Amino acid sequence: MTKHEQANHYHAIGYGCAQSVLAAYAADYNLNEEMALRISTGFGSGMGRLCEVCGALAGGFMVIGLKHGKVITDGTKYGTETETSYRLVTELATRFKEKNGTILCREILNLDLSKPEDRERAVKEGLFANTCNKCILDVVDILEEIL
Repeated sequence: MTKHEQANHYHAIGYGCAQSVLAAYAADYNLNEEMALRISTGFGSGMGRLCEVCGALAGGFMVIGLKHGKVITDGTKYGTETETSYRLVTELATRFKEKNGTILCREILNLDLSKPEDRERAVKEGLFANTCNKCILDVVDILEEIL
């Protein structure tokens, strides 16, 4: 299965945006599926329903960290891995914004997911199935190009 298909599958069976992205890549970086799903749970709906940074994008940031994250320090905050990670996070966010107009969940959905009535509306209007799924697949497409 391609990363596109894997991420789409996770989302279709009920996982959130961040979960769908991270889980699709987890095995590539020796992260087991259960741990990937657990770690990324709180990042959905724009960070725990805060409607901030899109969960799919946050999942993409985590994938970048899995590949390029800093694990050995020389005592400084920066270094090659940090600089690479930051550059790729910025590139992912910039390209995502070009495709979606924003990186913020509230602006993508034009709803406040902290409100039960807005969550209901998102389900009724198919926003999670369509709009959020598009964001997931956009992140995967960009990751496939930049990693």
